[in-house]
Amino acid sequence: MTGTGTAVARAILERHGVRPTSQRVRVAEMLLTAPRHVTAEQILGALRDGAGHVSKATVYNTLKLFVDQGLVRQIHVDPERCVYDSMMAPHHHFQLLETGEMIDIRPEDLEFAKMPALPPGTEIADVEVVIRLRRRA
Repeated sequence: MTGTGTAVARAILERHGVRPTSQRVRVAEMLLTAPRHVTAEQILGALRDGAGHVSKATVYNTLKLFVDQGLVRQIHVDPERCVYDSMMAPHHHFQLLETGEMIDIRPEDLEFAKMPALPPGTEIADVEVVIRLRRRA
């Protein structure tokens, strides 16, 4: 992964105040240069297949940094696994249970007829819907 994607990834990191180390740029190139839904394990596998070494800790620390800096969203799809989503605009998801694939749902395609009463002293910060799908039998 070199060339234009690397330059775009580096620019994204710099624009968000993230120091563009070579390993951060490699993760950013894979995750931030196009809308994607990937797990940390998928990123680690792809980076290990390429040139150079990247540790599991580096990938997880980089993903945490990207989440903290508002570059990606972390979606908990089950207790054991989360997916990192590079699309930061508000939206929801379908999840295909057989494959784990995440498919974006535009906010305007989902309507809420009623919301529950909020606990005193709170306000809604975000609503994230994941609709899990399975193949018909």
